[in-house]
Amino acid sequence: YRAGFGPFAPGFVTVPFGDAAALEAAITPDTAAFLVEPIQGEGGIVVPPDGYLAQCRAICTRHDVLLICDEVQTGLGRTGRLLACDHDGIRPDGLVLGKALGGGLLPVSAFLARDDVMAVFRPGDHGSTFGGNPLACAVGLAALDLLEEERLAQRAQALGALLMAELRSLRHPAIREIRGRGLLIGMELDPAQVSARVFCERLMHRGILSKDTHGTVVRLAPPLIISEQEIGIAVAAIAAILQDIGIAA
Repeated sequence: YRAGFGPFAPGFVTVPFGDAAALEAAITPDTAAFLVEPIQGEGGIVVPPDGYLAQCRAICTRHDVLLICDEVQTGLGRTGRLLACDHDGIRPDGLVLGKALGGGLLPVSAFLARDDVMAVFRPGDHGSTFGGNPLACAVGLAALDLLEEERLAQRAQALGALLMAELRSLRHPAIREIRGRGLLIGMELDPAQVSARVFCERLMHRGILSKDTHGTVVRLAPPLIISEQEIGIAVAAIAAILQDIGIAA
């Protein structure tokens, strides 16, 4: 997924996701921050072990390292809480938001941090042509108001549990695992039987939009306003495709 992009920012060291001990071992006196997705999106909807982020928070605090959570995919109600890091009850030093912040209308993103972290920027240090423009800010504020008024995080928690249960009930040999939180769900397929790309294309022909990753995972991230009836339609389409590709359940 990195092909065609770059050059990448220098100085980053990659550690295994979900391994707090590996994080601590990688920290040096020159380490400034730890940047992590609470749930890996492009990685295939990978959910870390319970308590992982809380361990990372403690490690970063102990070593005076900033903890920055990338919640572009997981944030703003998607996983059943306002932020995915809320599941571990932690407060990061920095937070990256996007996607849902635009309410499906405009491309809006934001970086949030403590006052002392943001204070390292002085006028002229950093700028963006469209950064902070009034229309984008108004849309972002309206999206946040709607998220709270419509209780969309709570809705994602309830309907995500329903969707997960319905998918797991399929019990098909082509499905290796169903995982996720809220309405961010990954369906890992056996590549010897069907590729995730082919599966997503067949879903598209049935009116269901999804996204494949790593050749084996179908990512399901429906709108937080999805209904139970629409979940039933999506699950029925998935079941029909499994039957169509000739795999015996």
